Amino acid sequence: MGKLTTHVLDTANGRPGAGIKVELFALKGDTRRALKTTITNDDGRCDEPLLQGDALVAGEYELVFAAGDYFASIGTKVPEPRFVDRVVLRFGVADAEAHYHVPLLVSPWSYSTYRGS
Repeated sequence: MGKLTTHVLDTANGRPGAGIKVELFALKGDTRRALKTTITNDDGRCDEPLLQGDALVAGEYELVFAAGDYFASIGTKVPEPRFVDRVVLRFGVADAEAHYHVPLLVSPWSYSTYRGS
C-alpha cells in the first residue's frame, strides 16, 4: 500500500521542526486542490501519513511548509521580509503503490529535500 509522509529537521538548531504547519495540494494543469493541512509533532513528523492507500494516486503534488512562522515562534531573529518563509516543494508520484517520504531540512537561510524512505 502506497503512502506519502514527511518530516522537518531544523538544521540551524539541530533539532526536529516541531509545530510547523504543513499543507498538501494536488496539482493538475492549472488547478491546485487542497488535500490536507496538519502540524508537525514534537519529533518534526506528522502523526499519520499525509496520503495512503487509494488516496495516493500518481500525479503531481505540492507541500507547503510554514518555515518562517516556525522560526519566528522560537525567537529566531531574521530580517523582514524573511529570506525563507513558506517553503514550497513540488514533486511527482509515479508509483502510487510506493512509499514517498519527502523530508524538509530547513534553516532561516536555506532548505533542501530528497526522496527518503
